[in-house]
Formats: sequence, C-alpha cells, structure tokens
Amino acid sequence: MTNNAEDFTLASALRATEGWDETDELDELDDLDAPEGPDRFESGYADEGPVRSVDPTTGDMDLAARHELRRVAGLRTELEDITEVEYRQLRLERVVLVGVWTEGSVADVENAMAELALLAETAGSEVLDAIYQRRSSPDPATYIGRGKVEGLREIVQATGADTVICDGELAPSQLRNLEDRVKVKVVDRTALILDIFAQHAKSKEGQAQVELAQLSYMKQRLRGWGGNLSRQAGGRVGADGGGIGGRGPGETKIETDRRRINDRIAKLRRELKVMKGTRDTKRQERRRREIPSVAIAGYTNAGKSSLLNRLTGAGVLVEDALFATLDPTTRRTQTADGRVYTMSDTVGFVRHLPHQLVEAFRSTLEEVADSDLIVHVVDGSHPDPEGQLNAVREVLADIEAGDIPELVVINKIDAADPLVVDRVLRREPHAVAVSARTGEGIAEAIAAIEADLPRPQVEFTALVPYARGDLIDRIHKDGEISTLEHTGEGTRVVGRASEALASELAEYAV
Repeated sequence: MTNNAEDFTLASALRATEGWDETDELDELDDLDAPEGPDRFESGYADEGPVRSVDPTTGDMDLAARHELRRVAGLRTELEDITEVEYRQLRLERVVLVGVWTEGSVADVENAMAELALLAETAGSEVLDAIYQRRSSPDPATYIGRGKVEGLREIVQATGADTVICDGELAPSQLRNLEDRVKVKVVDRTALILDIFAQHAKSKEGQAQVELAQLSYMKQRLRGWGGNLSRQAGGRVGADGGGIGGRGPGETKIETDRRRINDRIAKLRRELKVMKGTRDTKRQERRRREIPSVAIAGYTNAGKSSLLNRLTGAGVLVEDALFATLDPTTRRTQTADGRVYTMSDTVGFVRHLPHQLVEAFRSTLEEVADSDLIVHVVDGSHPDPEGQLNAVREVLADIEAGDIPELVVINKIDAADPLVVDRVLRREPHAVAVSARTGEGIAEAIAAIEADLPRPQVEFTALVPYARGDLIDRIHKDGEISTLEHTGEGTRVVGRASEALASELAEYAV
C-alpha cells in the first residue's frame, strides 16, 4: 500500500513536469502492474499511444515530497470557537504588507513590494493588502510613524488580517510598539526569510545553519505576554527558582531563556565546525588534483538549478518559488576536449539578505569564494535585472568573492523582453543569453565557461610510450592537448599540464 501511494505521488509530480492531461492518469496507473512480453494486454484502440517509461530524478522525488501535504487557501469551517493550535494548523496566515520608501523610484518600491508578496506566499501566507509610505528614514519607534499606524490598524480590522509583514529588519522596540497598537502579530523581512529557509532546509548541515540564524535573530527579541519573561524567581532556589544551574532567586526568566539559547548556539557552532572540516577535506582533494571549480550564483528563482540540470544533467529539484533549493549541489563534468571540472549550485541571494543568514551559511558560501569562475545567473524576465545583479554582487563582496572572474548568464530569454535582454548585454560586456527551459543559447554558455576556465601553467612536449596509457588519460582529464600524434615509438603530445603532471612527463620530454 505504501509503494502504491508513493508511486501515485511521484506520478502526479511527473505529470506536472511533463504537461500530461487528466486522461493520462488511468493509462499510467494501468501500466504500473501490466505484464511484460506476449501476455501483455493490447486494447486494440487505434488512438492508444506507446507506453511511457520515465525514470524520476532526485529533483522530481524532492518536489513530490514537498507537495504531498499542502494547506488549501479559501476553505473554512463554520465553527469559529477553535483552539489556538487548531487555528494555526487549519488556516493560512492572512497578511498585510507594509513598506517604507526611502530612495529610488516608484517602480523600485513596487518591485520591492511584489518581491515581499512572493516571499509571504512562499512562506504559506495569503496576502490581503499592501501599503507603502515615502519617508526620509523609517520611524525609530513604529517604523511607519504614529499617524500611519492608525491607518494600518484600520486596514487590518477591515481585511481581517492576523499578521503584518514589514519590508525591513525591525528593532525589538519597533516590533513591540507595532504589535501593541495594531493588535496583531508583526513580522519583519528577516523573520520571513528565516521561516522560508526553515521550511526548505533538507540536509543536516542546512538545518543546523538555519537554526543558528534563527536563534541569533531571536536572542535579541525575547519577550513574553504580560511581561512573564521579566518575572523574578521566588525565594527558593529549587524547581520554583529556576532549577539546578540557575543564577539564584534574583534571576529573571528572560535571562534563563537567553542563556539556554546561547548554549544551543555554541553547540550548533561546534557541529557546523565539524561539518566544515568534512567540506574542507573534499575541497582540498580537488585542489590537490588542481580540478577547476565553477560556482553558479545568482538571485533566488533566477533558474540556477535549471541551468545546472541543463549543463550537467544533475536532476536536482526545480520549482518556481523563492529559495526552492538551499543545499549546495556539486556535479563533475568535462569540457569538449576531456578536461574535468566541477560545477556547484549554491543558495540564492535576495535584496537585503539577512546578516544572520550570511554568517550561518558562510561555510556553504565558501564554495563560491573558493571557485575559479562564478557563473552569475540573472532572470531576464524580471522587471529589474540590473537590481538583481547589484544585490548579488553586494553579497559576493561580503564573502570576499568580488575579485573572482565572473560570467553573467541572462536566463529565461524565452519569456523576457528582447529589449531588456539587449540592454543587459550592452551593460555587461562578458555575458551570454540562454533559456534553461528550451535550451536556447546553452551551447554558447558552455563554450564561454570552458574558455574562462583556468589553463594549466606548464607547457610540455613529450613522447609517451604506449605502455603508459594512464598518462595520456590524465593529460586528457587534467591537462590541455594542443597536438597528439601516434608514432612508432609512442604517442607524441604537445600541450599544457599542471606542475605535478608535468614533473611525471619530464622523463619522456623531447
């Protein structure tokens, strides 16, 4: 029974990716248990097509697992008297978006609010309304000013929203003041992105990194209803006074909770340090063999995973959502002349990426900082591709990857305005335009990547005996061959190689 359920879920995901219609479902389910060979039943209908055989990739299975359980918007029961736990489980959060416009044009702030709406929907919310205000700087007390708070409160009451999301990182006092006056939960942009990361983190390292970022964010924002986190312990030091390990009867509950968070943060950092050692060991092995590495970086939902699948056949998860994939994926590939190199997909960036995430994911982002080439993917169909380029480059500068050679790949040209694509191509001298969905421009992108890979340093000319075919194989994989000729004495090779490989070829030099 379990296998049939898994097959049905996986088949549903495959239908979504292949574009099948509803009539394909019965044919596919019949094919699951159909016998092979001459005993196979033939219906005789003229319109019956061939049997489909599709092997699911890792990305297909991950996407099917993510879509197995979904909350449905717009469904409600007439029973209103339900508990808080049931309320959070059965209903989507209904949110109102709030932004402060301090610089830029009206189009810039509207693009920012549209991105905030996509973030809210990715986190599982229903966006009811969005407002923004022009100010020289956010109000230090309430973010939008005392007068606008009353207007926001009226909007919340009229729409029935239960959450307000602000497009910025709010101070603890701003969060408290807004909640006290609006009377609903207030969430800032940082907490929203952290929530999305927590939903999509899959690997053990990714989950630890997200938890570390969440705890670092929460530590400065601890508070409780009615001030219960500020109460002091009683006269006893035992269970009523905080238990063993407390600081005594004068310690408040908020201090106890902050100390527990610090202990958990210290433990997570120790675990991440061990995981970083494993990642460094793999990276050192690639360095020892001098295998070039290419990192695919870019704005979230720009099509990095789709491009990796198109270039290497990795089969990783692809979804039209922000931060769909968080865990880095590295695949081994080779150039047209046989040189081996690695290509890594990294976590997507976003405008005003929270500082906690940059610090927590620093070990993962080192894949970008230690690469030989950055393939910077930008969404050509986005209203502001130049803004995406600048946002990503700010993060690259933060992780000390701003000096690495960069190839800009303008993706989604099948859905982009040709004038916008031409504008970006004129602005970026070293760029190519592709469509990871249709395959247009992929050959040009591969050629540009191979041309930008670091070349071996040492030139050589060697006559390699036929008994040393292993050296010829290594030259194909790790070196660069200019000419190759088979003679009576052996294989004459002219090319370039690393210092280690050139030293082994020295005895056959001519």
